[in-house]
Amino acid sequence: MSRKERIGILGGTFDPIHLGHLVLAEQVKEKLKLNRVIFIPCFRPPHKPGRKLSPAKDRFRMTQLALEGNPSFSISDIELKRKGFSYTVETLRQLNELYPKSQIYFLTGSDVLDEIHTWKDPEEIYKLAKVIIAKRPGFDEFDPQNRFAKKSIIVEITGVDVSSSQIRERVKRGRSIKYLVPEKVEGYIKKEGLYRG
Repeated sequence: MSRKERIGILGGTFDPIHLGHLVLAEQVKEKLKLNRVIFIPCFRPPHKPGRKLSPAKDRFRMTQLALEGNPSFSISDIELKRKGFSYTVETLRQLNELYPKSQIYFLTGSDVLDEIHTWKDPEEIYKLAKVIIAKRPGFDEFDPQNRFAKKSIIVEITGVDVSSSQIRERVKRGRSIKYLVPEKVEGYIKKEGLYRG
């Protein structure tokens, strides 16, 4: 019997996608021997309801540009098509229907452990996928007694100390974002005039 395909899922607003996202996906893929990683830009994040996002088409295109040249990385618009709040549990249900013979791995950062209990149907998330917590040594502290930490697979990654909010702030102030985002993403942000205030 052939081994199940192992598919990693990385969701986010990707506003913009940056090198931290790509390093996380690449290192987890390598460590867990995933066949591929699908990046899923969300339509509206339920845990950040007040934040104004860049248009979905821009976030989708930036993510597409960032993944070019890596045959193991792809992008899906299932949350953008579904519209409304993007609940992880609903996305995982859909992916399990799309890939019934595959094992789904949900990739996320360790900051999620403090809030996952507030997500929609967190117990079901753990039934639908293996939850992978990417931990940057020295950066990410979480309570090992957290019941969701105990159910997760913790993977140490190198990690890049950068966030989308930092990048947006730098662009707003006219500062360089070179080497924080892929070159094509930097070009797109400039061309479309994103994050200028």
